[in-house]
Amino acid sequence: MTSLRLLAIGLMALILIPSGAHLFELPAKIGLDREAYFTVQGIYAGWSLFGAPIIAAIGVNFWLAFLERRNHPSAARWALVSAALTILSLIVFFGWIFPANEATDNWTTQPEGWELLRRDWEFGHAVNAALVACALLATALATVRRS
Repeated sequence: MTSLRLLAIGLMALILIPSGAHLFELPAKIGLDREAYFTVQGIYAGWSLFGAPIIAAIGVNFWLAFLERRNHPSAARWALVSAALTILSLIVFFGWIFPANEATDNWTTQPEGWELLRRDWEFGHAVNAALVACALLATALATVRRS
């Protein structure tokens, strides 16, 4: 169980890295002009690979909840909360961030109305950072709660 708990915490920490990066870059990027913004967006090529640890984190938290359900129901509930928050971050991603990626061909095409797409993309990532940070804390509680 210790290895599973460490894996859950590690995966949650890993997926917080890109979410946190997006949150902390928001103030510097939100006011950039079109050309500068689209240039900067090019640094995110390949970040879709973070999808794998997100799915793994959800699965590991569900597995942790399943294994803890009888002996440590509080820990199981926190693991479920973490999984639910991580799933909610995917809902935000596919509701606001992914459509902006699609409309701009991953920020290689500059359509009219790009400012609204930028807003959705940037603030969607900010919301995701908060959700994933809370999910990490929930996983941490799942690893220390024993009631």
